Amino acid sequence: MKREFARLCNWLRDRVYGEYERMLEEEILERSLPEHVAIIMDGNRRFARKIGISAEEGYLYGAEVTERMIEWCFDLGIKQLTIYAFSVENFCRTEEEKKQLFELMRAEFEKISRDDRVHRRGVRVKAIGNVNLLPASVREAIKKAERATERYRKFRLFIAVAYSGRMEILDSVRIIASMVKKGLLSASEIREDTISRHLYISELEDGDTGAEESAKTAVDLIIRTGGEMRLSNFVPWQALGNECAAYFCAPFWPEFRRIDLLRAIRTYQEREEERRRYTVKRILKLVKAFS
Repeated sequence: MKREFARLCNWLRDRVYGEYERMLEEEILERSLPEHVAIIMDGNRRFARKIGISAEEGYLYGAEVTERMIEWCFDLGIKQLTIYAFSVENFCRTEEEKKQLFELMRAEFEKISRDDRVHRRGVRVKAIGNVNLLPASVREAIKKAERATERYRKFRLFIAVAYSGRMEILDSVRIIASMVKKGLLSASEIREDTISRHLYISELEDGDTGAEESAKTAVDLIIRTGGEMRLSNFVPWQALGNECAAYFCAPFWPEFRRIDLLRAIRTYQEREEERRRYTVKRILKLVKAFS
């Protein structure tokens, strides 16, 4: 009897959540979507401890959710996704854990290069960060995935590995300083979009110019899982200069569901609506002052 009651409760819960997810998706598709979403995939190890499995298995669960996340974004019409896979600070972890992570990275990049979904949907993959710090096998897998997808333009997937946001800005400044030294650029010509064009995440393609580049580089929505409320040195230039929305949620990354993504997008849309109302209010106030 108890078992039958538990089954009934689970069935009702699934039906309710399914209907809620459908309604939420219809609601968010009526408004503008974020063009660029960035994700801090936190909580793989804590999830593993929670259910009593190894950290390596926890990362494997997380990798499956990452694949689903790409599908969800593509289906909804989001054009660009940046995921935080491995930070520079992660090099401080134990040799055993780093070995497991590097092997998982190698396998995932290898999978990307031959994944039929990637090629069918036109997903361009690019690793961002100081990839020279990674083992040779991982670097080779990254190059293979980037070469296999370099002609695609429908969806952009940036994977942050050996990444530091502060270092990204510093490297951009070094490139610009070198250009000034060589006479290719004058100091008076340096603008915000000059820095944006030389970040790891930037892409100047097919004659794109500054304004278009900024639109691609800027992050609209950052999601962090695992209950932490911090951005951990992730895409600071792209996010803070764009007043992007931030969504912090409790589920560990392997527990992240499609409904959580929809809720995050709703948070972005509500913030955009609030910003538009504030802008209109200020304009009306100025008009009234001048009249």
